[in-house]
Amino acid sequence: KGKLAVRANADNGPDAKNARDFGAEGIGLCRTEHMFLGEDRLPIVRRMILADTPDEETAALEQLRVAQKADFTEILEAMDGLPVTVRLLDPPLHEFLPSTHELAVKEATTGLSGEEQKLYQAAKTWEEFNPMLGTRGVRLGVIKPGLYAMQVRALMEAAADRVRAGGKPVVEIMIPLTVTREELALARSWVEDAVAEATKGVKKRLPVLIGTMIETPRAALRADEIAEESDFFSFGTNDLTQMTFGFSRDDVEGRMMSTYLELGLLKRNPFETIDKSGVGELVKIGCERGRKVKPNLKLGVCGEHGGDPESIELFYEAGLDYVSCSPFRVPIARLASAQAVLGPS
Repeated sequence: KGKLAVRANADNGPDAKNARDFGAEGIGLCRTEHMFLGEDRLPIVRRMILADTPDEETAALEQLRVAQKADFTEILEAMDGLPVTVRLLDPPLHEFLPSTHELAVKEATTGLSGEEQKLYQAAKTWEEFNPMLGTRGVRLGVIKPGLYAMQVRALMEAAADRVRAGGKPVVEIMIPLTVTREELALARSWVEDAVAEATKGVKKRLPVLIGTMIETPRAALRADEIAEESDFFSFGTNDLTQMTFGFSRDDVEGRMMSTYLELGLLKRNPFETIDKSGVGELVKIGCERGRKVKPNLKLGVCGEHGGDPESIELFYEAGLDYVSCSPFRVPIARLASAQAVLGPS
């Protein structure tokens, strides 16, 4: 085992710059949905969702591509020469729409404009009973294929511009929530096509890794199959913890966690320090099975556990190459990672 690198989670240029100043060795998670939430972006995302024709959808996607390209350019500039792992859109679409409850109240009180009426219909269409387990991540990519292609083109055009400007972009594209090899093979084919299209005029070959998040127990157990289509794995331990325990974090932490800890039913909050014998075991299985198929498979973790010293120890034992945490936790993680490598003194 070599060293355990520390990367940071960063979604924009200033965060990426901060992370680098704190000593991060790259970005382990760039969440692209945050780029959709700005005041100037949200209306475009909604236009894409409301589009009645393929042409309207394409026009909205085109506007988003231009906006995302600018964001990616800033991040790649701040992280020049270091790896940047970009996660394609993860949340379900209803998160970009007003809540059905708000619109229902407005309809009953002051009435809705024509535009609001359309939004209300869309919000009802996309609303889900259990969004965490619903149409998100790669599943959304399957039913809206243009979405991921647009994001990859924006990213690769930004990377191509950096190369022309003399930069050294190191791009890793991450597909969220994959649970089967077939899903990843399909998503990988769209990503490869979009990469080829966006880098047509670039003389220098742009190395790109395409990988996936491992955030469900099934993905960890079938990691050998998934590795066949993947250049790297990043364990999303927040969701992996939710799905392994069957805990909805927002509900459980507010309501019962303190009682469980007081009664000793749990020794610690599994969202803060990884549950070694359950979730940690799945991480180890995922690493072993993935590397059995691809000995050089790159392995990382992005999730709050990436900044927790005790969890970092387990990640080092499991054979991970890097952990990724929020920028201000990078110094703590670097210390913990050095201690894990040195072992108990």
